Amino acid sequence: MQKWKSLVETFKYQIYVSCSHDPFLNLSIEQYLLKKTPPHSTILLLYTNRPCVVIGRNQNPWLEVDLQLLRQPRASSDFKGTSIVQPVQLVRRRSGGGTVFHDEGNVNYSVICPTADFTRDKHAEIVTKAIREANLRARVNERHDIVLDQGNVLDEKDWPNPMDMHHTVFHSQSEASPPLKISGSAYKMTRQRSLHHGTCLLASGDLPRISRYLKSPANPFIKARGVESVRSPIGNVHGKQDVSTQKHNQQFRSEVIRAFARDYKIKDVNFFTYWTRPGFLCGEEWAVGVLDDETDNAPEVHNGVEDLKSEKWLYGQTPQFILSSHAIEEDDRARPLLPQEFPASARVYLKVKSGIITSSKISVSSDEEAARVEAENFDQVLRDKSIQDITDFKDILETANHDGSAEVSSISRWLNTMFGKPA
Repeated sequence: MQKWKSLVETFKYQIYVSCSHDPFLNLSIEQYLLKKTPPHSTILLLYTNRPCVVIGRNQNPWLEVDLQLLRQPRASSDFKGTSIVQPVQLVRRRSGGGTVFHDEGNVNYSVICPTADFTRDKHAEIVTKAIREANLRARVNERHDIVLDQGNVLDEKDWPNPMDMHHTVFHSQSEASPPLKISGSAYKMTRQRSLHHGTCLLASGDLPRISRYLKSPANPFIKARGVESVRSPIGNVHGKQDVSTQKHNQQFRSEVIRAFARDYKIKDVNFFTYWTRPGFLCGEEWAVGVLDDETDNAPEVHNGVEDLKSEKWLYGQTPQFILSSHAIEEDDRARPLLPQEFPASARVYLKVKSGIITSSKISVSSDEEAARVEAENFDQVLRDKSIQDITDFKDILETANHDGSAEVSSISRWLNTMFGKPA
């Protein structure tokens, strides 16, 4: 890894493809490049992760994701075509933005450049040029996402300049379908360096499941600080699965590298589009390389991986939120119907900060005084508890209600569902 560290700290233009599929490692490589590359340099990193849901730095996993569904085994093929069964991992990245899904049919791109040269559209436009080699419907929209227009072809007199990455020769939407989002972006900026990274759905076989993964049952009951995702219809660049996923991924990586090299006038790197074995090569101003899992041997990268895997980061980074079973002054939205078994007189309120319960009001009784006493007793056993340290809310609540009532069991099951505890 010493050679790679030397390249990272030296060259003006750097292009890397990671052949690791570990999301924690790939995000830590990004962070390492953001910190260690020269202030004047511009970097491109491309990688594909194994199935995972990635939330933004300031997002709430209980609000964004169906955690119970993520834990269910998912049948798929690994990157060698071997059938495997595994759950979908939850990951929190260091940049802001919304929640995204990664799988084998999704290639991720990351560009790091001087903050003085950064715009939110510049690198989205480079990626769009690459996508248009496969699908002419691609364009950058007003949110800096990349979408596919769904309408019919415009009159020829209305066709835009072919180099205009914000308009296509198609109407933006059809009667049946609005533009389909294929790539979303997130950003991290420091005084000297800016990171723009994004996803690109090429040939994901998980499209029907993505909306289910990203639909938390707790969403109607949580009022949160932080960033909430903007939901959009999604699609794949390749509508027909006529080529293997790996072939699609390789073609996309090659076209992004070519577009990046053209835009930055980097000569003599086209050969790298066909390079797949780990190793490095450099020219006068540029360095290219294929990274593998051994990159984790770099201490700064390894420490980054461990930080991202920690529950303190994954859950403790969550901004303050409240969960309430019924409309309250702080959150007066109408609620969906509660489960039939949920006691009609019961009320549940939790305030949570950094994944820790800071206060609660849970009661079952319809009598005001009895409800007050119940709330105090439940608060004593819940206050200062980490949500992630609770395996089953029933075990906690029954320490304050020793008769093991059916009402308390019902509330516990509802809370377990809200917080994604194993069924």
